[in-house]
Amino acid sequence: MITITQSGANAIRKKMSLKDGAVGLRLNIKSTGCSGNSYKMEHVMAEDLKVDDKFEQDGAVLYVPKMHSWMLAGMVVDFAEDKMQSGFTFNNPNEAGRCGCGESFTVDPALKHQ
Repeated sequence: MITITQSGANAIRKKMSLKDGAVGLRLNIKSTGCSGNSYKMEHVMAEDLKVDDKFEQDGAVLYVPKMHSWMLAGMVVDFAEDKMQSGFTFNNPNEAGRCGCGESFTVDPALKHQ
């Protein structure tokens, strides 16, 4: 289960509205960075529930590929804004570590088999 905060839901709805025909955003995991994985938000143009889990909050729709669900169980998706930057934040209790710049993370592979 993934939780979407109110700020996160507002940001997802706003991002959905920027692309005609978008039915939601997909939270994908990409292999990159010094820790191995990074989060990537992408527009979803058509539902495919066979490969994605779907989470909804106040009209915001977030899809997560089923193959990554084990990495993201219990995650909280939020959106933070200050004078210097803004963006989605991911509080993932399954992270085993992050790189120094905070752009990539690692998860204990043993979690996949639980």
